[in-house]
Amino acid sequence: MARILIVEDESRISSFLAKGLRADGHQTTVVSDGRQGLDEALSGGHDLMVLDIGLPTMDGFSVLEELRSSGSRMPVIVLTARDSVTDTVSALDGGADDYMAKPFRFAELQARIRLRLRMAEATGEPAADHLAVGRVRLDLRTRRATVGDQAVDLSAREFALAEMLMQNAGNVLSREQLLDRVWGFDFDPGSNVVDVYIGYLRRKLGTTAISTVRGMGYRFEG
Repeated sequence: MARILIVEDESRISSFLAKGLRADGHQTTVVSDGRQGLDEALSGGHDLMVLDIGLPTMDGFSVLEELRSSGSRMPVIVLTARDSVTDTVSALDGGADDYMAKPFRFAELQARIRLRLRMAEATGEPAADHLAVGRVRLDLRTRRATVGDQAVDLSAREFALAEMLMQNAGNVLSREQLLDRVWGFDFDPGSNVVDVYIGYLRRKLGTTAISTVRGMGYRFEG
């Protein structure tokens, strides 16, 4: 069970989030303004924060800035109606670990929360700013990918899949694990969505970047 802080001024959304996360077994705290959200975040009593940007008293960018300036590395997922590239990059550069635009699918938010909590638990601290395996590098703040010196354009789903594989580089991940961790919900057992996206990544990152382990799944080689 994780202690999740929800900083959101739309009561309909915050209630929906709190109910869903409690159903997942998490403990939730809901606040509706930025200043109170910052105070709660600095209390040290939470494992992860879901943060809106358009808040009263202090906007989400300011909350992030002060939180990171204080030395806190608590994972933060920004959830907001602002979905421009500028706002996305500003949030990630300001210290957010992930970013979702409203309207959103709760299953996807669940998957991202699980990922950030697992990463923080595995390392004892939030994830690094980047991942690098072989010639492939992912910038987790700006969500940019490069192969050697060449920038590569990845969709949000492709980036999430590459991030999960690279976090587990050298280990085999099954299709079921990838569906759960990247898509956040089960597809029909006959679905080939994982195989399709693996194909997309191979074309963009290199044909040898991801190997197939027959009957088991996929392994990132770099």
